[in-house]
Amino acid sequence: MTEPGRRAPSGGWRTATVAGVRRPVPRGVELRLDVADRVEHLAGQHYVVRLTAEDSYTAQRSYSVASAPGDPLVELFVERLDEGEVSTYLADVVEPGDELDVRGPIGGWFAWDGARPALLVGGGTGIVPLVAMVRTARELGRTDLLRIAVSTRTLAELPYAGELLAAGALVATTREAHGLRTAGRLTAADLVPLCERGQTAYVCGSAGFAEAASQLLVGMGIPAADVRVERFGPSG
Repeated sequence: MTEPGRRAPSGGWRTATVAGVRRPVPRGVELRLDVADRVEHLAGQHYVVRLTAEDSYTAQRSYSVASAPGDPLVELFVERLDEGEVSTYLADVVEPGDELDVRGPIGGWFAWDGARPALLVGGGTGIVPLVAMVRTARELGRTDLLRIAVSTRTLAELPYAGELLAAGALVATTREAHGLRTAGRLTAADLVPLCERGQTAYVCGSAGFAEAASQLLVGMGIPAADVRVERFGPSG
């Protein structure tokens, strides 16, 4: 298990064997990878997956890790994009027993070490690194350190929905009502009750979501230096 306060580790290219494939939501696949000589990661880090065609053409994309450091396997969640060279292969073709080239863990700015209080704000599949943080907190017995708010079009489209709800996440659905909450985006009224002194805010989602959410937090009085943002989107 990763020690709280540890510096973010990094790893080079490895061979990963696909140990499990699951499709829990439409247009998404959860991959469980057995990575040779794995370097233990911190929650919030990511891996690069590289594919090589028979003509030696290569394509690679980055995917956040959903698993906690103590998990013997690396879990990635991949959103299937219709024009995605890598995501379509991972979602439609990959089967248990296949081998993939991966590099990781990567990244230090967005990593959570399990030692400090954090406010987690995610949109859509941007919740994946936040799930790793939730799982890490559970491993360490420090779920009290986290407050969570996520946004999704519908609950059926949200990866790890049950796990996030069990962790006490506030879930805002923009295309349907959820519980007593009408359809709508996350607002300051949603987030203010989750804010505590000394928190670091971790915001992950599409460029538009990340910009709006980070501005919302700063507007609420959270210092910009305490807001860490990870944006994702299709590669050019």
